[in-house]
Amino acid sequence: MPSGLAALLDDVALIAKAASASVDDVAAAAARTSAKAAGVVIDDTAVTPRFVAGVTPARELPIIFRIAKGSVVNKIAIILPICLLLNALAPWALTPLLMLGGLYLSFEGAEKVWEFFSGHNEDAEEKAAAKDENTLVRGAITTDLILSAEIMVISLNEVATKSFWMQLVVLIVVAFVVTAMVYGAVAVLVKMDDVGLKLSAGENAFRKRLGHGLVTAMPKVLHTISIIGMFAMLWVGGHILLVGANELGWYAPYELVHGWAHHVAHLGGFVEWLVETLCSLVIGLAVGTIVVVVLHFTPRRKAKAPEGAHDAEGKPATSDE
Repeated sequence: MPSGLAALLDDVALIAKAASASVDDVAAAAARTSAKAAGVVIDDTAVTPRFVAGVTPARELPIIFRIAKGSVVNKIAIILPICLLLNALAPWALTPLLMLGGLYLSFEGAEKVWEFFSGHNEDAEEKAAAKDENTLVRGAITTDLILSAEIMVISLNEVATKSFWMQLVVLIVVAFVVTAMVYGAVAVLVKMDDVGLKLSAGENAFRKRLGHGLVTAMPKVLHTISIIGMFAMLWVGGHILLVGANELGWYAPYELVHGWAHHVAHLGGFVEWLVETLCSLVIGLAVGTIVVVVLHFTPRRKAKAPEGAHDAEGKPATSDE
């Protein structure tokens, strides 16, 4: 009997060790996949604050919470089943799907560059501020769907050869961790100016200086984050396109970039990474610019307006197709 109990305890210990190892494996895999998707995470964090621009301070956190809930639904209920189904039935489709996302990120990044230099982003922010709360939340969740799809597909790509259950658990962990990181950071960012105002209204001189510094710094911080997000989209999008093209058989671009990075490897790992990143960024900007030109600057035929329709100045109205 004692020997039987000892054997049972040994089995329990082995099961515990296996469970512990599985937890460690999931944590390590989730950390790796989250790191791979870091560029999209930065972009998601940079994009979201604009959806609460002009909103009453008391409604900022409730709106962010609603968007965060929608983000979890996007990742768990919509994207996760599609990703796992594709990986099981048509794993070859993951690379083209990932490249479509890379193309979208490159387009978004290039469009932000154009808006940054043309000043159109200010018009977009004014229009966003004029929308009602439900419209803002719906728009934010729609944008999140695209960015979350990128995060989940990148994450799945890192564990695509693992078991189904490992893929499922890792993606669920990534979904919750990334959502908490992104919208937790957004909540902190949008409320820091309020914290600064409260501190600056106090009697303590140090707190007043700190509060004034926060109020002054936050617009610059948000602007800096938006620029980082812009470059992150171009870098991640370009890298996805570069690696995807290599996996699909177009080896020349990847080998060229890899060769340049190899030539500077003796200068250190950071320099090698910097070269690869800059090359990916340039590729993303080039591809994205082509898409921006096609979508925004290609002449479109005018559709005929209904008979008798006139614009605000009384002239016959026309509309785009």
